[in-house]
Amino acid sequence: MNKTLRILSSEEHVDDGEPNVLQLPNDADPLAIEVCLDDVDRIDLNFPKFTDGRAYSQAFLLRRRLGFKGDIRATGDVLIDQLVQMERTGFSSAVLKEGVDASAAQRQFDRFSAFYQGDAVQTTPLFKRETA
Repeated sequence: MNKTLRILSSEEHVDDGEPNVLQLPNDADPLAIEVCLDDVDRIDLNFPKFTDGRAYSQAFLLRRRLGFKGDIRATGDVLIDQLVQMERTGFSSAVLKEGVDASAAQRQFDRFSAFYQGDAVQTTPLFKRETA
């Protein structure tokens, strides 16, 4: 079930008003950022088209390697089919592409109740969580 990924419309994204937002280009290396992430509230990562998955790697690096705790937002060509993987790689919010029905998004999360392997958010594999 979707517990952490916040799904936004284009209008909600524009009106968000977060003061300290870093827009990271799709081809940028998060490990080479020269900005103090402690001062950043949100990082926007762009999907120029749904087949370009570099932002997944960027989000994973920001969460796991750099320990970024703020909002990592997916923007651009974001479709509901991508939302589960976005959440697993570290995104905390996503702006759906114009015309995509947000009410259908929850079905994506309902299809998968758990994952065997760990991910950017839940690092412990399922078998270890169940035996703990």
